[in-house]
Amino acid sequence: TNAWQASHDQKARAKKLRIFASLAWVVAIGTEIAAIVFLLKDTFNSGNLALLIGLLVVIAVFAIGGSLLWKAANRHDPASKEDGFKFFVQNQLGAIITVIAFLPLLAMIFLDKDMDPKNKKIAGGVGLVLAALATVMGVDFNPPSTEQYTQDMNACAAQIKAHEPTTACSPAVAAQAQQIAEDSEAVAAATNGQDVVYWIAPKDGAKKSSSKLVFHLCPGVSTLRGKTVNKGSVTEAYAQNAVRLTKQIKMEQNQCGFAEAQ
Repeated sequence: TNAWQASHDQKARAKKLRIFASLAWVVAIGTEIAAIVFLLKDTFNSGNLALLIGLLVVIAVFAIGGSLLWKAANRHDPASKEDGFKFFVQNQLGAIITVIAFLPLLAMIFLDKDMDPKNKKIAGGVGLVLAALATVMGVDFNPPSTEQYTQDMNACAAQIKAHEPTTACSPAVAAQAQQIAEDSEAVAAATNGQDVVYWIAPKDGAKKSSSKLVFHLCPGVSTLRGKTVNKGSVTEAYAQNAVRLTKQIKMEQNQCGFAEAQ
């Protein structure tokens, strides 16, 4: 399921981080272009080795910086594994951009027949080391996913409801897990201890509604009459994007035959 959803604040933080990451990558690729222009003008044929190495270092620094910012953004707003290509690209974009920022320049350095052989060897070697380091830093070896966050959130909610140590409650999922736990307690209080709610089924047999839904105490409430209704726990309701408990608790208790909590 895709129960976990990035909050507005999480999306905003992710957007800001991705903008900064993109700017860093623009600087890295812009520096690469500048270095290529210098190569085409034979700037490094007989000297200026320090300048070339400096440009390579700048590319590496901004490529790595962009990758770290991008990976931080993915922690706030991860991709889903349902689309394997998008999941791969979003999580490994730092490594991809780094290759783009280094490969053409390194190829031109090694293929430049007019550059001093010693300078070519030094600059090429430094470039390869920096490129390898920046690429490794750009790879996300343990990428987050909405599926993993959903699993963590449900485990966190279960721990909260059971008053157990919240070992599964990472910052990314804690707020939504707390909301599930609170809604579960409210439902239990209103239905004599049950954890069963009802909500309008997603359209066209979809696994999840495209818009946020309200869940109710029983299928006989006026809001659900004549509708296709799904049934499940509060956690299952959240999984289908039914993420709001009805505000008409007292009215629904009367309609469903539950005694009001004293």
